[in-house]
Amino acid sequence: METMYQTALPFPSAPAEQHVVAYLQKKTGKTISLVVTDNATSMISFRKKAESVALRLHRLFLGADERVFDEIAGFIKNRRCPMNHTRSFISRNRHHLKAAAPRRITINTCGRQYDLAPIFDMLNRRYFNGAVSSAITWGRRGARRFPARRTLGTYFEDRNLIRINPVLDSRRVPLFYVEFIVYHEMLHAVMESEVKNGRRSIHAKEFRRREKLFEQYDRAAQWERENR
Repeated sequence: METMYQTALPFPSAPAEQHVVAYLQKKTGKTISLVVTDNATSMISFRKKAESVALRLHRLFLGADERVFDEIAGFIKNRRCPMNHTRSFISRNRHHLKAAAPRRITINTCGRQYDLAPIFDMLNRRYFNGAVSSAITWGRRGARRFPARRTLGTYFEDRNLIRINPVLDSRRVPLFYVEFIVYHEMLHAVMESEVKNGRRSIHAKEFRRREKLFEQYDRAAQWERENR
């Protein structure tokens, strides 16, 4: 049986979760409620409410050092906080995530016009602090017409996979719009859908708010309106 390598915990004794909470509360000045998950799609996520923070962390982070938790504390206080040590920690331990969920997926990021890999990596650094672990691929080429927006990208939660419609892999489609569609699907990867009145909403108010954080949102929305 393979043993996961973990760096020495900065916390003195088990259960580690309690020490993580105490450490982050001291660093952030917030009341932290922690849920440890096996969700490799959204490895770090949180919701703020007044002076409390509901934090979800992948259990991989229970083996992280103080530099990583200092960055997580900074991320809670400011989503644009640099996460260099955290990204490095995830990268060093990513093989454990793959081993935990083996699956056969044909990945094709390089299209005729655009390569999705550098687009995904850029967006992951700029907007998600490198926390999105999804695979991304172009879909199969089929119909040539420009479809409705809802079919331009799809996030498959069970496979942690983003698939982009190859109709976007065209000279007539600007790069900023391809980036916007990828960003939209990455949001689905990191945000949980909301349930209101028994109905599941994947494009709720908070999703729409974060969608507009894309720097070229207005430009992308205008191009979309003009090219439907």
